[in-house]
Amino acid sequence: MRIRLLGGLEVTSLERRPVRFATRKTSLLFAALVLAGRRGHRREQLSEAFWPGRSNGQARNSLRQALVDIRRSFPTSKDAAVYIDGDHEAVALITGPDEADISIFDRKLEEGRATDLAFAADLYRGGVLAGEAIPEELDEWFGPYLNRYQRKALQLVDRLSLALPIPGSAEETACEGLAERLLASDPTAEAAHRALIRIHAHRGHENAALRQFELCRTALKKQLDAEPEAQTSSLAASLQSRDRTGHQPPGPSSGVATPAQMRAVLARHDDQPSIAVLPFQNLSGDVEQEYFADGMVEDIVTALAHFRHLFVVARNSSFAYKGRSIDIKQVGRELGVRYVVEGSVRRASDRLRIAGQLIDTSTGAYLWADRFDGTLAEVFDLQDQVASSIVGAITPKVEEAEIERAKRKPTESLDAYDYYLRGLAVFDRTVNDQAAIDEALQLFKAAIARDPEFAAAYARAARCYATRKSNGWMVDRAEEVAEAVRLARRAVELGRDDAIALSHGGYVLGYVGGELKNSAVCIDRALVLNPNLAAAWGLSSWVKACFGEPDRAVEHAAGAMRLSPLDPRLFAWQFCTGLAHFCAGRYDDAVEWAESSLRSQPNYASAMRVAAVGHALAGRLLEAQQMMARLCAFDPSLRLSNLAEVLPPFHRPDDRSRYIEGLRKAGLPD
Repeated sequence: MRIRLLGGLEVTSLERRPVRFATRKTSLLFAALVLAGRRGHRREQLSEAFWPGRSNGQARNSLRQALVDIRRSFPTSKDAAVYIDGDHEAVALITGPDEADISIFDRKLEEGRATDLAFAADLYRGGVLAGEAIPEELDEWFGPYLNRYQRKALQLVDRLSLALPIPGSAEETACEGLAERLLASDPTAEAAHRALIRIHAHRGHENAALRQFELCRTALKKQLDAEPEAQTSSLAASLQSRDRTGHQPPGPSSGVATPAQMRAVLARHDDQPSIAVLPFQNLSGDVEQEYFADGMVEDIVTALAHFRHLFVVARNSSFAYKGRSIDIKQVGRELGVRYVVEGSVRRASDRLRIAGQLIDTSTGAYLWADRFDGTLAEVFDLQDQVASSIVGAITPKVEEAEIERAKRKPTESLDAYDYYLRGLAVFDRTVNDQAAIDEALQLFKAAIARDPEFAAAYARAARCYATRKSNGWMVDRAEEVAEAVRLARRAVELGRDDAIALSHGGYVLGYVGGELKNSAVCIDRALVLNPNLAAAWGLSSWVKACFGEPDRAVEHAAGAMRLSPLDPRLFAWQFCTGLAHFCAGRYDDAVEWAESSLRSQPNYASAMRVAAVGHALAGRLLEAQQMMARLCAFDPSLRLSNLAEVLPPFHRPDDRSRYIEGLRKAGLPD
């Protein structure tokens, strides 16, 4: 092997000598090219990312020098195992299938036999580029790779621990070593704890397995103030049950709780919406492809688990139904869940079709169904993409169903979560009805009164004040701003691991409190916690626009709309796209997106302001004046003199001055 990225960067020449590059940036550039594979990167992207702040010419020259340094060790040759390829526009590092550890790691995961998984486990010495000093400006570049391979390692340790042959085997040793390495870097890695629990149980050491569970629970409580996932708890419950009855572990599949055991573990979650993802049918006609259908389910379960208020049944429990003819209502009763996802995977040559359905277990009604088609060029990337798409479509449907359920619940029996859902039902469908926003605020406050540690309810209450500010509805501005900031701070304090609380609380800190950097930190953390949360991408778009990063803002808004194309807040993400185009000086695009937003929310003041500014700065004064008349009819108190009360907290002075000048040209009174 010549190139290792897992656990740190090590490069060895054909002569088995260590390869040293001239600078750290060159080493990281080499790593970036290895990770990209034959797809490579555009030179412009590389130069901008690796040498920010330099002129285009200087950055391109630095890139050329770094590539020359790499070519010294890996010269271009038609028979070379590793070489640089490319043209004036793009560049790629071409490697053979056995030259880079990540390529072998991915291939062994795909092959999926226990021996292959053990080989992959031994390869994973640590995270991608672990121990390397990555400059802050490259965090975003390498972050997705670091997260992806860490996620794969956690999935690997889980899969391998469920496929162990006899105790003392090489597979068991590899699994144990990987679990210990994962816990050394993150003591809260539950998948690694579960693997060690299964290994101890596999060896017949139930007491050691239960001690491992206690270590897991202690680490989660101390570092995250959280409880173990249901999958971990059910594993411990099955061990405790065997310990009481004197039964010995049944073999390598030990730790899979029965439906009855799962119901006992799930009992404390009756007030939460709950969901199980059943094994997907493999319609490929090839039993060797079974791993792909199983991996699809595993990715969806992992993605759904990011939603703090959605209780997700562990994969091990739902897989008890694999290969069985099932009745959805019976599954709902046995697993104690309100919703079930089922689906199928069909592969033909290099084409793939995945179908999914969301079902209400109490009625058997289909709430959502869709299919996804693609190619198999990047099998694991495709799994991630489809899982994100399915989760993005499912979660709004679950939320809608829960809202309807809350509406049907007798008023006297409402609890905190139902008040919260009722507040969402009011808030998420309007921004221009003052009475509705006031009603939502009272509902969120009622949720807080019944659960003073309900982080998301604090964040949503703070959002109501932000809407009051945006529409000019604040009566005692100083008092309401202070209350909004207090609620937002409480939300992010209580919800450090709650992506919804961080997203909405962070937005209020930025818009109402003017703390744009804190806003960005909160929303960025929300995206790390839950990369499938459309609202976090949408609010991140707003932050990026305010910071003067319009192209990234457009990308993030597009991500929100892609994840949840039928979302009731779609109009807000359309507005964010328009705001981003304004910041970039693309006034026609700004108007187009703002008017798209207004078609859904005709009196959305923020979108009206962007549309008026865009028309005015594009020289269409008549259209600008017409939009301004519409804005003033909705908010007659708005003036240039009090405009600061509703302005976005632009980081770049030029964005602020152009925004004000556009409204002045459109006819906003002094």
